[in-house]
Amino acid sequence: MVFNLLKIRMFSYLLLLIGFSYASAQQIANPESYLDSLKQELKVKWPKNSTKNLVFHGHSVPTGYLTNGVTDRLNAYPFLTLKLLNDNYPYSVVNIITTSIGGEQSEQGAKRFKKEVLIYKPDVLFIDYALNDRSIGLERALIAWEQMIQEALEYGTKVILLTPTPDLKEDITSDDAPLEKHSQQIRSLAKKYNLGLVDSYSYFKSLAKTQPLPAFMAQNNHINQKGHQFVANSIYEYFKY
Repeated sequence: MVFNLLKIRMFSYLLLLIGFSYASAQQIANPESYLDSLKQELKVKWPKNSTKNLVFHGHSVPTGYLTNGVTDRLNAYPFLTLKLLNDNYPYSVVNIITTSIGGEQSEQGAKRFKKEVLIYKPDVLFIDYALNDRSIGLERALIAWEQMIQEALEYGTKVILLTPTPDLKEDITSDDAPLEKHSQQIRSLAKKYNLGLVDSYSYFKSLAKTQPLPAFMAQNNHINQKGHQFVANSIYEYFKY
């Protein structure tokens, strides 16, 4: 009888632990603490400092495409992020690596993920595919994003997901817009895996209430330097100290 009671109590305790672990994972990582260990390492002076790799995986926006095939790499959000890090962590050595390809969607990005992304040993990985994922739909995008997330976490890197920047051909104020649906899915993934989230879509949605979005766009689906700076500023929230 006593043994059975012990078994019941142990089983209940295990269920409690499982429930707690599941509940803990159902939230987006705190920007103030998610990269705490990395932020400390970025403050270390030579000769004890070490190179850190930030890898940006996605489509044409992180690659720096503007319009008519013109690129402006240094004014795209990955390198604007580097500028913020350089200004605020004067002893750091940070590599910005873009594995993004214009026109690519997440299924294509997932296929080359191990060989062309993890090979760079990312300390932080950023994923931005939703603009192009409209072509494959939510279900296929979910499978591809989860594959990349799981492979990255297994490798041991920190992961920050990005919701899409705008497309002027969609109504950003509508909750039924395809990009809003993909944004909701990305937010859910960040909560499920307790990852970082840069919610660009929500930011531009709020901005659209007071300012015309074309002022921040190079073409209908590519942000300009002003738009990229907003995304970089949001990324830097994870590096603030």
